[in-house]
Amino acid sequence: MLLLATTNVTHFVIICTTFVLMVTRSIAHMDLDTFFVSCERLLNSKLNDIPLIIGGGDRGVVASCSYEARLFGVRSAMPIRMAMRLCPQARIVKGDMDLYSKMSNTVTQIIEEKAPIVEKASIDEFYLDLTGMDKLFGCYKFTDELVKTVTKETGLPLSFAVSVNKTVSKIGTGEGKPVGRLEIPEASVQPFLNPLSIQKIPMVGRVTFEYLSRIGIRTIEKLAEMPPEYMQQLLGKNGLEIWRKSHGIDDSPVEPYRERKTIGTEKTYERDTMDVYQMKADLLRMVESLCFQLRNEKWLTSVVTVKIKYANFDTETKQRKIAYTSADHTLSTIVSELFDSLFERRMRLRLVGVRFGGLVRGQQQINLFEDTEEKVALYQAMDKIKRRFGMDAIGRCAGMNLKSE
Repeated sequence: MLLLATTNVTHFVIICTTFVLMVTRSIAHMDLDTFFVSCERLLNSKLNDIPLIIGGGDRGVVASCSYEARLFGVRSAMPIRMAMRLCPQARIVKGDMDLYSKMSNTVTQIIEEKAPIVEKASIDEFYLDLTGMDKLFGCYKFTDELVKTVTKETGLPLSFAVSVNKTVSKIGTGEGKPVGRLEIPEASVQPFLNPLSIQKIPMVGRVTFEYLSRIGIRTIEKLAEMPPEYMQQLLGKNGLEIWRKSHGIDDSPVEPYRERKTIGTEKTYERDTMDVYQMKADLLRMVESLCFQLRNEKWLTSVVTVKIKYANFDTETKQRKIAYTSADHTLSTIVSELFDSLFERRMRLRLVGVRFGGLVRGQQQINLFEDTEEKVALYQAMDKIKRRFGMDAIGRCAGMNLKSE
């Protein structure tokens, strides 16, 4: 009798597991349309319906731009000077990351209150796992009503798409903008993807696009026709992943958003020290390493914490809430200021440390509102060198120990 019961339970588990595997996922992607522009227009209605550029001065770069400006060829990360040549009548507004961070957090709270599983992919985009809700509410209807709620409570416009995975829903949102509403069921995934440019696949950047274009692969349909072994030979592991996405295959889960996630590092000295020059150099090296990790993993931080431990083991910390960033020069200045305000006793230290918290997904590498196009290029070049030759291959002189032993 016991054997029979065990067998029945085993069969039940197998049946349930098979059923789960057969369930079609329902993933929604939501994107705040021209987020920075929309925030500025909420504050100043005179900016509505005109070409608008969010960015720094003449030597800065475009952080965001309105659809009216895009009609003239203006794009994000473009030098301001080039953008103004393309669209001389555009209005330039310096960005306000404090405002954008606040509005992003408000939208996040509204979505998290309504949706079962939410991943905040960046400051202005979200993934929702709505699998199983189609029988209760209808996934498209639920998402549409949630978007209307966000717009009603914040005034911000959103686009969304619902499909079987993150890749297809994200591409769908992009195709539906502005204020797009798309549903792409499983049977329609391949017909939807086929005519699109391979640039629509999230992993395909400019270099990959140009390389594949030279051998005649320009549309997703053409890419999907290629043997997977050929794509792997061309582009390695990424080639196989891109091929899977061209078939609408993406098993990556929606990872719940965790505001409390942090990264950090610290250094314990072999001998207690009062050498402020050395401690600040160590802190700068920590900041450079952590910032590279942030950019490499596409994170932005909004909370900076500095920690010190005195020779008598007393530990003190100070933190500061900031606008989202991953820029070395911005964060190193804040860390230095926090350290100066912490280290008040005339006593040796045995440990210093830095921690970045309040992380959200994002690819803003530096403060696009204040820094120049040269600085943007410098960060990109430094990160490229570090990826190829290691973290110690390049860095700021202030972070290096130039003292003789």
